[in-house]
Amino acid sequence: MIPTRDEPLRRDIGFFGSAFLSFNGLVGAGIFALPATLYTQFGSFSPFLFPVFGLLVLVVALPFARVAARHRESGGPVVYAATFGPVAAFQAGWIYYVARATALAANATVLVSYLASWSPALAGGWPRAAIILILCGLVTLINVIGVRKAIRALDVLTVLKALPLIAVALIGLALAGGIEPPGAPPPLDEAGAAALLILYAFVGFENSVVPAGETADPTRTLPRALIATIVATALLYFLVQLSYVAVMEPGANPAPMVAFGAALLGPAGALLLTATAICSLLGNISGGMTGTTRTTYAMARDGLLPGWFGRVSARYATPANSILFMGGLIAVLALSGSFVWLAVVSTLARMFVYAISIASLVRGQRPSPALWLLMAAGIAVCLWAACQSTWPSWRMLLILAAAGTLLYILARLARFRTGPETRAAANADIVSGR
Repeated sequence: MIPTRDEPLRRDIGFFGSAFLSFNGLVGAGIFALPATLYTQFGSFSPFLFPVFGLLVLVVALPFARVAARHRESGGPVVYAATFGPVAAFQAGWIYYVARATALAANATVLVSYLASWSPALAGGWPRAAIILILCGLVTLINVIGVRKAIRALDVLTVLKALPLIAVALIGLALAGGIEPPGAPPPLDEAGAAALLILYAFVGFENSVVPAGETADPTRTLPRALIATIVATALLYFLVQLSYVAVMEPGANPAPMVAFGAALLGPAGALLLTATAICSLLGNISGGMTGTTRTTYAMARDGLLPGWFGRVSARYATPANSILFMGGLIAVLALSGSFVWLAVVSTLARMFVYAISIASLVRGQRPSPALWLLMAAGIAVCLWAACQSTWPSWRMLLILAAAGTLLYILARLARFRTGPETRAAANADIVSGR
């Protein structure tokens, strides 16, 4: 295990809290936005895409879990990539931050779409903007006032979104009277073209590793929670898509699960699935805020971002400035982008973060042949997925990375201009929350 440092954060996250962070990182907009798209493109084979891509994600997650088991401090990819130097640590942390911010913004846009299925006036203009701003403000407030309160809210939202999804899927299969046989697998080029969008339903499992400094016994808790959650989520996705295919007809739909609920149970079913989608998306955004804001906290702690991001609230023992900054960034991205565009950029960015995190396993040990094979397989999956992206997504990722690099340069210049005593005092201020 890599040596760690003491942090001014409370270890209030247990196994279920960690698992729920991963679960809510995974289950967000994907299962509520993708069923109609996948059914239209891949027909009756679409449910089986989830176990197939779930296995691909496990190829990445297994070595990633090995990395997580070696660290006890907050930061996730920032800490893992530090083995390659501060520039690599910064880029891994910032790209991960961009990936999570765009994902959470994508989920905010889907939440508005589900609300608009009941009142079309909410789909655009100032009503849409007001919903996004209220949502971001609420989630930001919950996270500022304490990680324990954020996790408790997450517990409730997890139950409220998981149980209705399972119940409706089982009802759909029962009413359909059977399971539609799977069609032929799609050609590899067609599956590859949709890979980033399908993988979007699985990225986010790493959400639990970033607040390791607030997790009880993280070297044991994190790997177990991470792998168990991926397996459970793949089964849930498969069950929901299987039921959707059995009940619905192929075709585009901005709120496919609302239409699914209406087909099963009428207006009551539509209302139930709308409420479930809202709870799911709130859980994903809140859990993402809890995890991801510890990235900028860790980067400021390590001198990779201005110290402002590392300030810890003396009252709540949370990285309040990082939380406030991310709440504002999510709002801006959600107001300016669509779900598919944001989802693809998020997934592309995540592939680089996973790859560099896995590569850090070489630090401090001599990997066995089996571990080398596991690492190579995980990195290969990441590179294959990244190669499926188009130039507009790459361009947006490069723009966001360049913006982060500017912040990095400013932080390094500020530290270079101060003497050792001033830097030590600044670090003490960050730890104490001043």
